[in-house]
Amino acid sequence: MLAAAICTSLSFARPGAHLPKPPEAAIARMSDTLFSDIRSDDYRWLRQREDPEVIRYLNSENQYAETVMAPTRALQETLYQEMRGRIKETDLTVPEKMGSYFYYYRTEQGRQYSLFCRKKDRRAAGEEIVFDENAAAHGHQYFDIGSYRISPDHKMLAYTLDTTGSEYYSLHIKHIAKGRVLADSIARVDNSLEWGNDAKTLFYLTLDESHRPYRLYRHVLGTSQSGDDLLYQEDDPKYSLELFKTRSRKYIVLHISSKSTAEERYIEADKPRSGLKILSPRRPGIEYYLEHQGGYFYVLTNQNAVNFKLLRSSTQDGGVWQEVIAPSDSVLLEGVDAFKDFMAVYERRNGLKNIRIIDSKNGTEHYVEFPEPDYSFWPSRNWEYDSYKLRFSYTSFVTPRTVYDYDVRKRAKETLKRQEVLGGYNQDDYRCERIFARAGDGVLIPVSLVYKKGLATDGKSPLVLEGYGAYGASSNSYFSSARLSLLDRGFIYAIAHVRGGGEMGRRWYDQGKLLNKKNSFTDFIACAEYLISQKYSSPDKLVITGGSAGGLLMGAVANMRPDLFKGVVANVPFVDVINTMLDPSIPLTTAEYEEWGNPGDPAYYFYMKSYSPYDNVKRQNYPNMLITAGLNDPRVGFWEPAKWTAKLRALKTDNNLLLLKTNMAAGHGGLTGRFDYLKEEAFEYAFILGLFGIRK
Repeated sequence: MLAAAICTSLSFARPGAHLPKPPEAAIARMSDTLFSDIRSDDYRWLRQREDPEVIRYLNSENQYAETVMAPTRALQETLYQEMRGRIKETDLTVPEKMGSYFYYYRTEQGRQYSLFCRKKDRRAAGEEIVFDENAAAHGHQYFDIGSYRISPDHKMLAYTLDTTGSEYYSLHIKHIAKGRVLADSIARVDNSLEWGNDAKTLFYLTLDESHRPYRLYRHVLGTSQSGDDLLYQEDDPKYSLELFKTRSRKYIVLHISSKSTAEERYIEADKPRSGLKILSPRRPGIEYYLEHQGGYFYVLTNQNAVNFKLLRSSTQDGGVWQEVIAPSDSVLLEGVDAFKDFMAVYERRNGLKNIRIIDSKNGTEHYVEFPEPDYSFWPSRNWEYDSYKLRFSYTSFVTPRTVYDYDVRKRAKETLKRQEVLGGYNQDDYRCERIFARAGDGVLIPVSLVYKKGLATDGKSPLVLEGYGAYGASSNSYFSSARLSLLDRGFIYAIAHVRGGGEMGRRWYDQGKLLNKKNSFTDFIACAEYLISQKYSSPDKLVITGGSAGGLLMGAVANMRPDLFKGVVANVPFVDVINTMLDPSIPLTTAEYEEWGNPGDPAYYFYMKSYSPYDNVKRQNYPNMLITAGLNDPRVGFWEPAKWTAKLRALKTDNNLLLLKTNMAAGHGGLTGRFDYLKEEAFEYAFILGLFGIRK
C-alpha cells in the first residue's frame, strides 16, 4: 500500500501526500556570536564523522531516499539501459604521439575503467598495455587516477592514485617493460608531478592538513623518500602550488597562486638537480602564467589588463618585456600553447571561445573557424613541440565530441574521430538557441538551450536549468548522450551563464564574487523568469540544477524564490558558507577568502550571512529537492548538505519531496566507474521525471 501511495504521489506530481516519515536530526542548541550578532547552528554535531549517530543519520536519509524513490526503480533501470546503450563500450581514443610512441586509452565491453596503451606505430600491431585501470581498481569502490607521467626515455610510468575520494593521492612508479611497480611509493601527494629530462628525477607536491599543495620535492629513482630534497615550501595559506612542464621540454614550472595573485618559479629540465629560479616575484592582484618558445618566455598577465595581455621576454636577459597581444575590453585571453613555429592563443569573445593562430616566424595571424553559434572546445595534450598541427576536441549541445587536427599551414581541420552515439542519434533532430535575459541592473545574461525540434514554446514543456557562476569558470555548452533521455521525453535543457563565471570576460567574474556575489543569484532568477515569460516553461515545470559552488547558487535561489521552481537538484552543495569560511582548518577555506571574502571582516560577515543558504532557511514552502553528498569529499564537507537538509526538514512548511543521498564511498565527484556514474545519473533523472508523473 505504501509503495502504491508513493507511486501515485509521484505520478500526479503531488509529492508528499502519503510518504513515510522522514528522518529527523536531533537538535543540539548551539550558537556563535561575532560582531555582536548571534547566529544559531543547531546541527553542528553532524560534522562529527566519528560519531556513530552521524553515520546513522546519513544512513537513515539514504534509506528514506531509496524508499521514496522505490516506485521509480523500473524507470531508473530504463534510464540506465538507455544511457549505457548509447555508449560504444569497446572503443579507443585517438592515439597521440609522444616521442617514439603513440599513446591512447582503450575501453572494453563491460569493463568500468580504461586501459592506458601505446604502440610504436599507430597503425601497426604490437600494442603494449602501459596500465590496466580495471586490474588496479579491483576491490575498490572508488578509483581515480589523478595523473600519468611517462618518463622521457619511455621506460617508467609515474602515476597518482586515490581509492577513497579524499583526493589525498599516492604516488607510484611502474617499470613498463617489466610490469613491476617500484618501491618508490609516496603517500599524501597532489596529482601534479613531472619528470626531469634525465628520466631519473621526479618532482612532486605534497599536501598540508588543509589539503593544500604546499611543498615541492625532488625524488631520485632508487633512493629513499626520506632523502628527497625539499625545494620549496609555501607558508601563506592563501597560496597553492601546481607543477607543469613546458611543451618545449626545457623547463619544469612551479606555479604558485592564490585566487588573485601568481608567481612562477622554474628549473631547467636538462639540469634537474639545480635549484629553482624565479621569473617575477608576486605582487598582490597580479596574475601571470608562463609558456616557453625558442629563446623567449611568454606570459599571460592581468597587469594593467583586466582581460589579460600576452608579453614576452628573452630567456637570457629577463625582465625586459615586449607586448605581443594588447589587452582588450571585449576579449578575454584564457590561455596559450606554444609550438616550435606557431602559437595557439585561446580567447573568449561574447561568451564563446576562439583560437587565434600566430605564426612565430612572420607574425601573421588567423582564427580557426567553427560552424555553430554555440559550442565549446578544449585542446588535447599536444605533446609534440615540433609540429604544425594543433589537436583539439570540439562539442556543442547537439554535436558529439569530435577530435580534430588543425593544420596551421593549410588552415584546415581534419576530423580524426567523432564520438559514436549508438541508437540512431541524429543531431538534426535537435535545436540549439542562445538567448539573453535582462538582469535587474540591465545587464544581459546569456542562456544556452537545447530541445527537440517541433517542441511548442507554449509554457507547457518541462525545463532543466543549470547554473554555476563561480571562480571565473565558464559553463560551456557540451554534448551529453545521457541528456538525450530528457530531451527525447520533451524536456528543454538550458544553462544560465550568470556572473561569477568567466563567460563574458574577467569583469563578468568580478561582478559575481566577494561583495558582488548576489549578482549570481539575481542573474539566475532573471534567467528563469525570462524563460517563463518567453513560454519556454512555467514555474510548475521548471527544475534547476547545480553542483558544488553551483549548489550554493541552488540553495540561495531556493530561499529567495521558492515559488519559481518545481524542483531543485543540488549536488555536493557548498551551503554552510559562514561556518566553513570561519574555520581555517577546513580544506580550501583560507585559499578562498579572495573568492567569497573573509567573514572575520564585518562587511563580509554580514554580506555572506545575508545569502548563505544554511543560515537563510526559513519557514516557507520549498520546491521538491534532491541533495547529494560524498562522505569523503574534501572540497565540500558532507556535513554541509546534511545540516542543510536537517534544517530544511525542520522549517519547511510544504509536503514536497526532500531527499538527501550521501555516497558513503566517494568524494566530490561521486563514483568513478563509467557505469556506476550512469546509475547515479539515472537516479537523478528519475527524480526529475517523477516530479512530472513520467514513469517510462
